Amino acid sequence: MDKDHTVKENLLALTVGSALVSLGVIIFNHVGLLTGGTAGLAIFITKVTSFSFGQVFFALNLPFYFLSITRMGWQFTLNTLIAVSIVSFAVDHLYHAIQFAHLDIVYAALIGGALIGMGVLVIFRHKMSLGGFNILALFIQERYGISAGKIQLALDSSIVVLSLFIVDISIVALSILGAIATNIILAMNHKPGRYQPIPRS
Repeated sequence: MDKDHTVKENLLALTVGSALVSLGVIIFNHVGLLTGGTAGLAIFITKVTSFSFGQVFFALNLPFYFLSITRMGWQFTLNTLIAVSIVSFAVDHLYHAIQFAHLDIVYAALIGGALIGMGVLVIFRHKMSLGGFNILALFIQERYGISAGKIQLALDSSIVVLSLFIVDISIVALSILGAIATNIILAMNHKPGRYQPIPRS
């Protein structure tokens, strides 16, 4: 998948990263919080339509694959497609394996945001993404040297603010807290020039 990691390492990163993100999204869904990025937009749409998260998340990512192919290459795009597919499936079906009897909403915002941030970080480190805004953030980082975490935070906050139209402001505030938790991890640990650039084809 890339010259810096073995196939086994990349497959493990793909699986673990996607699993962490899926669990974070499930935690957010359980307490009614929203997150940022394409996942946040997908949650927003599920609240006003009858579609599931997995269906919306998978569909929203489709337009971004063109940018991914043209700017980051086929391998990166294929890895991203697989990661998006795993998260789409897992969030829709992991309720068969996970049930929460009680989950404090503040704790959910912090731990859910942290899980999403760690999952995305693992995926970023192996030169793949979760599509959508992740692709855009990585592209801007590689092109202009602006931290992907900072870009993602701005995009995430914008999506969460949209939720003011459908949820209480206290939910929005806690959702922003979750977005901050996610993107602090990315901003601190995924900086321009620290790792090998994403290969282009």
